[in-house]
Amino acid sequence: MSDAKREAVHAIRAGVPPAVLLRASGLSKSYGATRALQEVSLELLAGEVHCLLGENGAGKSTLVKIIAGLEREDSGELSIRGKAMEAASVQAARAAGVGVVYQHPVVFPDLSVIENIYAGRQLRRRRWPVVDLAAMRAGVQALFDRMDVRIDPEARMASLSMGERQLVEIAKALSEDIQILVLDEPTAALPDKEVGSLFSIVRRLAEGGAAILFISHRLDEVFEIGDRVTVLRDGREVATDAVAAVTKDKLIEMMVGRHVDETVRQRLPIRKPALEVRGWSRRGVFADVTFSVSHGEILGFAGLVGSSGSDVARSLFAVEPRDAGELRIDGVVVKPRSQHQMMACGLAFVPGNRQGEGLFSEWCLTRNITLPVLGRISAWASIPRRQIEEEVARRYISRLDVRPGTPSELVRNLSGGNQQKVLLSKWMASNPKVLILEDPTAGIDIGAKMQVHQLVDALAREGLALVVVSSDLSELISTADRILVFSEGRIAAEFEASEASREAVMRAASETQFAPAPAPTTRSRIPLDGAGA
Repeated sequence: MSDAKREAVHAIRAGVPPAVLLRASGLSKSYGATRALQEVSLELLAGEVHCLLGENGAGKSTLVKIIAGLEREDSGELSIRGKAMEAASVQAARAAGVGVVYQHPVVFPDLSVIENIYAGRQLRRRRWPVVDLAAMRAGVQALFDRMDVRIDPEARMASLSMGERQLVEIAKALSEDIQILVLDEPTAALPDKEVGSLFSIVRRLAEGGAAILFISHRLDEVFEIGDRVTVLRDGREVATDAVAAVTKDKLIEMMVGRHVDETVRQRLPIRKPALEVRGWSRRGVFADVTFSVSHGEILGFAGLVGSSGSDVARSLFAVEPRDAGELRIDGVVVKPRSQHQMMACGLAFVPGNRQGEGLFSEWCLTRNITLPVLGRISAWASIPRRQIEEEVARRYISRLDVRPGTPSELVRNLSGGNQQKVLLSKWMASNPKVLILEDPTAGIDIGAKMQVHQLVDALAREGLALVVVSSDLSELISTADRILVFSEGRIAAEFEASEASREAVMRAASETQFAPAPAPTTRSRIPLDGAGA
């Protein structure tokens, strides 16, 4: 333990007010005419978990870049342990005790955990110019023991889960004697079990005297892990307060600048089935999945990562194969062979990976939105194709409030929330009867998330049948009519959303109820039609 951390621990135990490890005073930053930060102030105290909230574009990323040494503020001052940071550089920030773990860790997948942690600063033997692997392995093991992590130091990074990679990145920061740790959306891609492990480590680090800046769009996590919270909006600091002194509704109102009603959805009268699935199976992945969803109904798929709810959803749209089972759309039997065929039958699928499967980031909004309906547009020879494409794009840009709303704008220039709206527009334009959504609000801010929820509800009221696959149980409980819980490739339980609880859903998802299916010989994925590279 460094002298600085030892001092912090002694101060906490002695009841002395915690030291200010980082102070940002009146930070402002502009990019051309865009003001990303306007006189933002922030203090990080030894021993605290300080949460940072705000919509996309609120200034969180710019503030993190300044703290990490990637950017230099235009005005204001950043000081660490009372010493002003004169130059903006990653090296200077690390030397001052700042470490940042990003949502998507940049790792060397073909190298070992040891090699990733010590990349660029390998330990060498005293008398020989060779790398001391034994010393590095002992150092990594000591870090993992301190964090109570069970990861093989010699494992290849490619073999680790996303949660394990996050833990390796934290270990890497700790190996450099970090006192201030910034965690940028660390739980966005983690299952609940790994989130629990991460939170245990964060608490231990804070108890050891570190200051943690925790950035998340998930408000439940703020109340579970946070001590204080700062809210940014439009580049300005709205408020800083103790987590115990605020409510979820108040935080949402501060972030979006208005009251947002987040009530449980009122179920509509039952209509005729739009999608019926019986005995849906794929060897080693899912088995005997049977359910139906009616016009105007929202059906949620819940379960732990690997429980196969997502695999079932993807196989319905022919993104992944299936071995047996029957599928009916409005009573007509359909055998999924291709995504174009399923679209023609009235089914649409919005993938969770909007960058890899959903959108062409270098294309404009118009080309992305109209891609699934180009064949239909091309048949209207009497009207110029470009004019029709732009009219279709403008219709959905307006309905979903995509910003900026210029049809010629490139998708890569949009925030995550607005990219998600473009992806929804793309598949809504195909005018489906059944819409399957895979993690529709992953990685987007609270304002955009509420807009997506309102849109899903509106689509159901218009008569669409919707299947929502989500790792966010709070989202399913507030937006769905019914929830199917998947465990080990089968439906383990069914709940009315209005009567469901997180505890009951997680219990059903975690219990081992079925004999494990034999492993599949192959696990191929079929490319998603119209997806970005």
